[in-house]
Amino acid sequence: MVKRTGKKAVILGLISFVVPITLNTIVAAILKNNVKMDPELRKSLFFIAIFLALNSFHVVVCVLADLNLLNTELGRLATSSSLVSGMLSNCLIIVTFTIIQDSVGKQDTVIWKFLSLVCLVMIIVYILRPVMLAIVRHTTEGKPVKEAYILTVFMMVLGCLFVSEVIGHHMILGPMFLGMATPEGPPLGSALVNKLDSYVSFILLPSYFTLTGYNINILNVHSHSVVIIEFLAFCSFLGKLLATVLPSLYCQMPPVDAISLGLIMSVQGITDVLVLHQALHLTLIDDESFTIMSTSLVLMTGITTPLVKFLYKPSNRYISHKRRTIQHTHPETELRMMASIYSQYQTPSIINLLELSNPTAKSPICFYVVQLLELIGRSAPLLITHRPDRKNSAQMQGSEHMINAFRLYEESNEGVAVVNLFTAVSPYVTMHHEICSLASEKRVSLVIIPFHKQWSSNTQMEELPRPIRSVNQQILRNAPCSVGILVDRGTLAGTSSMSSKSLYNIGMIFVEGPDDREALAYVMRMGEHPNISITVTRLVDSNKKRREGSINQELDERIVNDFRIAHVGKKQHVYKEEFVCDSVETIGIIQSMENCYDLILVGRRHDNNSPLFIGLTEWNEFPELGFIGDMLVSSDSGCQVSVLVMQQQTFAKSKTTKTDSSKYLMREDSCIILDMPRKFTRVCPES
Repeated sequence: MVKRTGKKAVILGLISFVVPITLNTIVAAILKNNVKMDPELRKSLFFIAIFLALNSFHVVVCVLADLNLLNTELGRLATSSSLVSGMLSNCLIIVTFTIIQDSVGKQDTVIWKFLSLVCLVMIIVYILRPVMLAIVRHTTEGKPVKEAYILTVFMMVLGCLFVSEVIGHHMILGPMFLGMATPEGPPLGSALVNKLDSYVSFILLPSYFTLTGYNINILNVHSHSVVIIEFLAFCSFLGKLLATVLPSLYCQMPPVDAISLGLIMSVQGITDVLVLHQALHLTLIDDESFTIMSTSLVLMTGITTPLVKFLYKPSNRYISHKRRTIQHTHPETELRMMASIYSQYQTPSIINLLELSNPTAKSPICFYVVQLLELIGRSAPLLITHRPDRKNSAQMQGSEHMINAFRLYEESNEGVAVVNLFTAVSPYVTMHHEICSLASEKRVSLVIIPFHKQWSSNTQMEELPRPIRSVNQQILRNAPCSVGILVDRGTLAGTSSMSSKSLYNIGMIFVEGPDDREALAYVMRMGEHPNISITVTRLVDSNKKRREGSINQELDERIVNDFRIAHVGKKQHVYKEEFVCDSVETIGIIQSMENCYDLILVGRRHDNNSPLFIGLTEWNEFPELGFIGDMLVSSDSGCQVSVLVMQQQTFAKSKTTKTDSSKYLMREDSCIILDMPRKFTRVCPES
């Protein structure tokens, strides 16, 4: 991770380490020479100033995780910057404690302790780490790590702990270096987290905090000492804030983001408590100073964390005020699409859907594929770009099959399709930020997300991890473009390629609203493919009279007429209307279409008050699929074909998960849409 840290993060990390320590040291010198104070406080004033000005990578990462900001732009910068400042702080602590221990007669010589520490680090790097890498190599992909291997790592931890204590350092130092050398991510890193996380979080940490609390005695604190130490704490906070905010503003970061970054870089936590406890043990600070500093630490972090949550809204980073839809993309310009993949088994269905999207020389497709993996066994999120000249990244994440499949498709469709591959490793709770931010950055028109349940070709259902459903719902709510939920029942994954199938039947159910228009626009693009047959069935409310001047209805009629003019009567395309008066007839029409096609497209949001859907909300099993999509996918449905549920882009004021189409109407006559013709565009691979 150190190698991947950018220049901006390194500079911020250096400044946020140097400025607070320098400022606090100067203030401590002034206070020591000009202010009357307790002799014990005067003796430890410089140490107090230094300890208050330190930074911790672990604490910053934990705060970002609690605020769900780990994989945001601000979170990545804070993580990288705190890595630099945290490493420098750790080095300063090690040097300080080593020298102080020697001066109080705890060990023989400073040189012996430093040489012993270097030897310990060499053993960890050149002996223990290769052993752990061998464990990773001998663990079959997808299989759990053997208990014997886990026990071996635990013995390494105890050994490093014992050696650290023997050579005169804090016992946590050796295990900390060992943890830094442990291969991150699955299989070993994630296995260790699964084994230790609950025990550490619910037993060790509470026990440590309880024992540490015995050293805190607020009743013995003097007000004069409180003022001096709190003033140093404020100077430290101010130094960290200014050291982060001013360089960020110089780099043209928005003021709110710069302030949020400064607040995050100023937090303190468990690592700082460990330092204070060791300083108390070495008599660098007294009990009164420990009490004041610990209380100050809790108060400052308790204040800054809610402030960051209030100030920084990550969803504002990818709010789009321009149209990013298939409907508003010119048919002779490049179409940009994105697909998220939770499992490599979803690769065939995504590739076949890409082929159904009909990339041509006149309208090529730039396709972005993001493999989403849960962040476990590592400290910080990752966004990996898979390029043909980078082979190690694919092996690291176990994505070889997915990458090879998409590269093969790109080679066989050279000139009409370009595929850019990414792997995003992040917590489930913030995983949607990866998709939304990338979609905004790459200006895609459609994001395809797999449904949280998947079916094989023999209709066996497999449910993906439960949080994936929440990820999909967050993408629907925040995406800066149109979104399609793909429910693959095996009819897409079972087809090896479009060329091997004589005719691919696609059905579309059109009712009304922007989502249905987006689905129809996508169907119109698919209809240009020579091996595709389109059948559009429009459900018309027989009780509804035409309302003159209704913008929604005019837009529906316009796109339906465009489809009829362009496709009806050509090849195998069909358009038909079914008049229905209530939800019972609607269900009957939908059930009659269930197994007549290879793929069915529907819109997601419709009017709750429409007679066509009255009563359907009471037993809606999957609200994220809308009324029609839920009927086709629910457990009591007989549908065995794949379904694609479309949601058209909505602007910021309309972000919601309700299914009332009247709230999603975008005034298409209130803006001018400019499309670049094909001769001014080109497909470019990702640089």
